[in-house]
This record gives sequence, structure tokens and C-alpha cells, in this order.
Amino acid sequence: MTILGYKPATLILWVILALPALPLIGPLFGDDARAFHRLLHPTGEWSARFMIIGMMASGLMLLFKGRSWPRWLVHHRRDIEVAAFVYAALHTLVYVIDRGTLDRIIAALPHTEIWTGWLAMLIFIPLAITSNNATQRWLHAGWKTLQRLAYPAAVLVLIHWAALHNWGSWPPAAVHFGPLVALWVYRLWYWYLRPRAPAATA
Repeated sequence: MTILGYKPATLILWVILALPALPLIGPLFGDDARAFHRLLHPTGEWSARFMIIGMMASGLMLLFKGRSWPRWLVHHRRDIEVAAFVYAALHTLVYVIDRGTLDRIIAALPHTEIWTGWLAMLIFIPLAITSNNATQRWLHAGWKTLQRLAYPAAVLVLIHWAALHNWGSWPPAAVHFGPLVALWVYRLWYWYLRPRAPAATA
């Protein structure tokens, strides 16, 4: 059974991914400048959270072999990562409107918490554009190479988050990114460092 060409589970997932945006609708279209400014943090944080969940999928499938839920997560990873991009785009839009002028935007670029965010967003754009089956078939092996740009983008997001308020946001950033880093370390150990049984000789 499908609805508009999509399985019900996928549509339900999209609804869940959209739920964090509901409290943002009022301030987004309201006249309260302070409430609009406060949208910067939730939009950025939800983008980072969904990015982290999507990037954890492969590591979780490796860690929990044979379980069905990591496979489900891998299957829907693209939906989650597209949601991360949508929240990142909204975060960027709020920032640009909140700054008000191009001069103020350019003046802030030398700050670590600003240029890392812009650079991460520039990386996210080609990743989002190529997040479809047609582009994957067209790029062949190059598609996976392009998608690996998500790793430096994740590092930039971590620095962007941690550098806010003179690095006062480091603890929340570490809590969010800790599981992802742990899975990266586990994958590195599993594929390259773990002891292996010697190959059987004829």
C-alpha cells in the first residue's frame, strides 16, 4: 500500500521530522523581533540532531548486527538527512534576516562560529541536491565520494556549535556529537584495528 507513491511509514516519518518546526511557525511569520531571533538556536540544533542521527545509521547497523531497527534507519537515512538540510536552510534564512544587512553579515564572517556555519552550509547544498536516486545512478561511484563530504561538514557544525558564546556551548555540543564520534571510533576499530583470526592455510 502506498499513498502518493510513498509508503505510509515514510509519510509518518516525515510528519515526525516536521513536528519540531510547529513551534517555529508563529515567530517565523510574526512581528516580534526577539522571538524571531530566538529561532536561531532551535533551527540549528534540530538540523544538527537530524544530521547526527542520519550519520549514525551505518555505525549502528554494524554495532547491532542482525537487528531490524538499524536497517530501518539506514533505509530512511536520506529522509532524515534531507530534513537536516531543511532545518539548516531555515537556520541560515533566520540568521540572514536577523542580521539585516549584507555589511553586517560580511563583518561577522571572521568569527569562528560564523564562518564554520557558512562553510558547513555550502557543503550541505551539493549533498542535498544529489540526495536522489537519479543523481546516484548518474554519478555512480562518485556519489559515495561526494557524500563523504558529510564528515568534514559534521566537524564544522560541531565547531560552529561549540564556538557560540565564546565556547560556552561546548558541553551541549559534546553531548550531541559524543555518540556519533563514539561510533566513528568503533567503525575505525572494527574495520582496521580489531584483532583478526589468522587465515586458514591449505
